Amino acid sequence: MLRITDLEVSYGDFQVIWGVSLEVGAGEVVSLMGPNGCGKSTIFNTISGLLKSKAGTIELDGQRIDNLPSHEIVGLGLAHVLERRRVFPYLSVRQNLWLGAYNPKAKAHRDETIEQVFDRFPRLRERQDQLAHTLSGGEQQMLALGRGLMSRPRLLLIDEPFLGLAPGVAKEMMDMIASVNATGVAVLFIEQNVQVALSMSNRGYILESGRMVLTGKPEELLNSGEVKRIFLGG
Repeated sequence: MLRITDLEVSYGDFQVIWGVSLEVGAGEVVSLMGPNGCGKSTIFNTISGLLKSKAGTIELDGQRIDNLPSHEIVGLGLAHVLERRRVFPYLSVRQNLWLGAYNPKAKAHRDETIEQVFDRFPRLRERQDQLAHTLSGGEQQMLALGRGLMSRPRLLLIDEPFLGLAPGVAKEMMDMIASVNATGVAVLFIEQNVQVALSMSNRGYILESGRMVLTGKPEELLNSGEVKRIFLGG
């Protein structure tokens, strides 16, 4: 579904991503892991069109999207849930969700989709008229995920979905992501906790200093001495 080939990204003259390749198949859950500052969010922002690449290609279902603006990429079935939620704080829960369905294809099904989101996240239904900034961190993460689902994606990018959440809330969010994937939506997500990430994934990628250094199935990566070096040192 998603194929990234030899991606390179720079901020001005400062290059941060070197020759990264990555794939996500239809219906898969794939994790992108690596230490802080290694370029994970930069890759996501480039996939969704928020940043432009220096070199390489990004394809969705065989169509190049690295030359498209973000709103057109969303219309093709890719949604990006940004790091640290990024909800609109002084809009209501319902208004935040409506904005997730701004592209024409999704807007035509907005009322139907919002009911599906409320069924998946009952707390959002209870708080639909509440301003987003008054929600707890876990509820704001549900809102950010629900807003992404409002665009009716086939591929969902989620940047650090468990960041700052209590363990119980994080487990609830893990179950929600699994239930979304069970409907056929492919998921690519960023997570620093290797064990958490691989417990949810079909495959994982390890990024270090802007370069992809490892990829494999969960059991392969969990037993890798290189993974232990990257995350634990030595």
